[in-house]
Amino acid sequence: MADPIVAAIAFDGISPFHLSVPCLVFAEDRTALGLPRFDFRVCAIENGPIRTDAGLTIGVPHGLSALDDADIVIVPSWKNLEVPPPAALIEALRRAHRRGALIVGLCLGTFAVAATGLLSGRRAATHWAFSDQLQALYPDILVEPEVLYIDNGDVVTSAGVAAGLDCCLHIVRARCGAEAALRLARQIVLSPHRQGGQAQFIERPIARTGNADRFTQALDAVRKTLGETHSLDSVADAAGLTRRTFTRRFQKSIGTSFGDWLI
Repeated sequence: MADPIVAAIAFDGISPFHLSVPCLVFAEDRTALGLPRFDFRVCAIENGPIRTDAGLTIGVPHGLSALDDADIVIVPSWKNLEVPPPAALIEALRRAHRRGALIVGLCLGTFAVAATGLLSGRRAATHWAFSDQLQALYPDILVEPEVLYIDNGDVVTSAGVAAGLDCCLHIVRARCGAEAALRLARQIVLSPHRQGGQAQFIERPIARTGNADRFTQALDAVRKTLGETHSLDSVADAAGLTRRTFTRRFQKSIGTSFGDWLI
């Protein structure tokens, strides 16, 4: 069976960090760890080397034609949000989608995906600071500024910056199973599963108290022993809190339930 082909879009002015997100998850061969191998390609919109917004110049071996047989196409970010993406990119994304490829918009990459019309009438996520702009440009999309990522089945979009890693790990989990995703998360030192509906940020952080420190220590202990069974009552007890208080504090500080976080 052929390795799944993952194509990431690069363009002049892209952030090296945003481009590195799909590279970190899909580019490295980790089959020795029992992880799936991906045929990873970086595909440039423009011909020739591209210059990042950090001043680095990158040689990109593929053009948009490499999307024609990709199983997953990722737009890691975007620029010039008020200006429609090039027609060639829009058509390449539409063509890949018609063929059955999964289309992914990470952070501001959601703007480029939105320009294809594939999100019309559907839910979408992007960086919270640009949610209003996305909604104004594409009023037929239901923009959800609070969530980390949204999976519509054939199109996936995520919030900004580090949420792109959570989104890519979610794709690995959906395609390859929870065990593969857990191994990958351990390898790249990432939280094994953050629910897509989890809050992008918490408005009012919990004050640091003695119990709050025990709360943090209890969660750290769970992260270090993910292979073991952890009940809500046992972790609450380790945190020095009642079940009800622990549940309430967990929801406020993490943005999801303990059960969903533990999956």
